[in-house]
Amino acid sequence: MKLAVVGGGSTYTPELIDGFARLRDTLPVTELVLVDPAAERLELVGGLARRIFAKQGHDGRIVTTADLDAGVADADAVLLQLRVGGQAARQQDESWPLECGCVGQETTGAGGLAKALRTVPVVLDIAERVRRTNPNAWIIDFTNPVGIVTRALLRAGHKAVGLCNVAIGFQRKFAKLLDAAPSEVHLDHIGLNHLTWERAVRIGGPEGEDRLPGLLAEHGDAIAADLHLPRPLLDRLGVVPSYYLRYFYAHDEVVRELGTKPSRAAEVAAMERELLEMYGDPALDEKPALLARRGGAFYSEAAVDLAASLLGGGGSAHQVVNTYNNGTLPFLPDDAVIETQAAVGAHGAAPLPVAPVDPLYAGLIAHVTAYEDLALQAALHGGRERVFKALLAHPLVGQYDSAEGLTDRLIAHNREHLAWA
Repeated sequence: MKLAVVGGGSTYTPELIDGFARLRDTLPVTELVLVDPAAERLELVGGLARRIFAKQGHDGRIVTTADLDAGVADADAVLLQLRVGGQAARQQDESWPLECGCVGQETTGAGGLAKALRTVPVVLDIAERVRRTNPNAWIIDFTNPVGIVTRALLRAGHKAVGLCNVAIGFQRKFAKLLDAAPSEVHLDHIGLNHLTWERAVRIGGPEGEDRLPGLLAEHGDAIAADLHLPRPLLDRLGVVPSYYLRYFYAHDEVVRELGTKPSRAAEVAAMERELLEMYGDPALDEKPALLARRGGAFYSEAAVDLAASLLGGGGSAHQVVNTYNNGTLPFLPDDAVIETQAAVGAHGAAPLPVAPVDPLYAGLIAHVTAYEDLALQAALHGGRERVFKALLAHPLVGQYDSAEGLTDRLIAHNREHLAWA
């Protein structure tokens, strides 16, 4: 079995390598190709990857290359984990929106739109080259904003599924609190990528007893602290929102905080420099503890599980993924991409039936879905007016003067990545 990772020079990659090594019975990879144009980073990451495989007794071959077409040729699945513009672009995404009093964040709001505009054309070009070289390969997208990128891939007819680590993070956290195996924990996880709620936590499958009320009663303070939301809000909602909901539920508070501390991009850039120095140590043969602070916890387990199921292996029958709505949420178009539990197999991902969604959540889901549609149009076709309309539609912007100012800033800071600008 051959897998290719586009963006293989990412500092995330050793997390993925560790998962491939530990879970080789689930996903028996014989060849893993790391594709990245950044030769120096790729050499460091590739060296550590080979040492991790060797230490854990994995006999798979690890290849590094800058040649995308050669790297994806004959691959059974291609994982996308790229960042167009690097951490420098992320730093901008997190900075200029604050000038207009809006959240500066890399996956939502104005910064998220900027990332979508830079990313969608690049990902679609990569996917077309994968299709020309190997039309049967599955594309697993971990590249943010996952919902918009996955929607672009599916609309273009690619065999694609989107993946995020938020759900598996909750699954592992709740499993620990319930003293249960993670595989026993089934989440009623619903919404859009980075806009989701856990409405139930069941043991043993979709029909199991809901343990969420007890979790909130016994561990509500700790759960709320992790989300940086007040405990009374969780008690009133009776659900656990993803931590990205803080940008919506406490927008002004977050904007004030972001204006008083270094950006997350600056923190990550510093960590990446330290990680790459570590990766260059020939004695290092395991993922360093610092990598856990980089983000992407449990990404490797989620990626292995998804790839194994898509390729007919031993992956879980039900997984939280990003895929077409297809009537699952009746208030959304069929071609909206939602994040929910799905039956995953060689056919792809088919959402499981869900209980009706409370208007409190359905309204926000529908609002952001409309924004994502406008964002995708702007990413595909360009133009200042399309950017403005997408920003005006976003619930974290919503005012015409803010949308005007953000449009000007977005274009100015991203001109080199926008062919139409």
